[in-house]
Amino acid sequence: MGTGRFVATLMAPLIALGAAGGVAAQRPEAQPRGFAHILLGEHNRARDEAGVPRLAWSGKLAREAQGWAEVLAGEGRMRHATREESGGSGENLWMGSAGYYGADTMIAAFVDERQHYVHAAFPQVSKTGRWQDVGHYTQVVWRDTREVGCAIARGARDDFLVCRYWPAGNWMGQVPY
Repeated sequence: MGTGRFVATLMAPLIALGAAGGVAAQRPEAQPRGFAHILLGEHNRARDEAGVPRLAWSGKLAREAQGWAEVLAGEGRMRHATREESGGSGENLWMGSAGYYGADTMIAAFVDERQHYVHAAFPQVSKTGRWQDVGHYTQVVWRDTREVGCAIARGARDDFLVCRYWPAGNWMGQVPY
């Protein structure tokens, strides 16, 4: 049985969070429509519940996410792209045992952080006092974010999901939605 792990991104100069088990690394445009459809659907389900506009799928962000997912899979570890490497887009990352998790479960890991969410200005958005405990969720539902593109790559033991968001969310002093 695998374990899923995920982290949120930190971008300078302001704090900003940026991001189908069994899918091998492949170019986003070659991935089955179901992959993008499930990932986008799970993002938009959370956004519907938060009462914010739905996201559109971005092939450009998906291609960029694919490149970064391949880097992570090659290294076999999680780390966020620098602001320059991400082109200023937001980023959520997830990793888990190769072939074990579906796209819906991967995005659910981000959305499940909602349980700790407090509606306030960022970074005072968590019941735990740590914005990192809700940072994936707030990026998913950030009102001003309009596009998402995600991709996965398989490493030696794990699948790496990268979701990129435009424009990025989680800006200091702003309320997510």
